[in-house]
Amino acid sequence: MARNTLSRSLHDLGLSAWFGGTLANAVALNAAAAEAGTSSGTGRVANAGWDRWTPVNAAAIGAHLVGSVGQLGANKERVAGQKGVAGMSALKTLITAAALGATAYSRILGQRVSSAGAVPSRSGTKPSKRTKATKADVAAAQDQLDRLQWVIPALTGALVAISSYAGEQQRPSEVARGLAES
Repeated sequence: MARNTLSRSLHDLGLSAWFGGTLANAVALNAAAAEAGTSSGTGRVANAGWDRWTPVNAAAIGAHLVGSVGQLGANKERVAGQKGVAGMSALKTLITAAALGATAYSRILGQRVSSAGAVPSRSGTKPSKRTKATKADVAAAQDQLDRLQWVIPALTGALVAISSYAGEQQRPSEVARGLAES
C-alpha cells in the first residue's frame, strides 16, 4: 500500500509540474519576455527562462514516469481483470508517449534557438522580421515552438483528466462492478 501511495504521489506531482510549468511558461514567460525592451532582450529573457525550466521539467517528467510504472505494477490485476481499465491504461500510455515526443522535440528546437544567443524576437516564440531575414533556421524553430507551446499543456492536461477518471475506476464500487462485467 505504501509503495502504491508513493507511486501515485510521484505520478501526480510530476504530471502537475509538467502540465502547470509548460502552461505557465506558454501563457506568461513567452509574453512577458516581450517586455524586455528590445527584440534581442526578448530572445535573451525567453531563452534564460526556458533554460532554467528544463531541468525542473526533466525531473517532473522523470517523477511522473517512475510513478506511472509503479502504479501500473501495483494495479496489474485490475488492468487485466477490471472492465475498462486496460483501455484507459493504453490510451494514457499513448498520450504520455505523444507528450514525451512533443516535449523532446520542443527541447531540440529550444536548444537551437538558445544556442543562437540573444535572437531577436517579438515574444518568446515569435521571431522578429530581422530573425526571419538573417537566421531563417532559428526563425523556423521559433515558429514551431509557437505552436508546440500549446500542444504540451493540451496533452498533459488530457493526462490529468484521464488520471482523474482512473482514480474513479479505483473506487471499491467501480472495481466490483468492473470485475463482475469482465
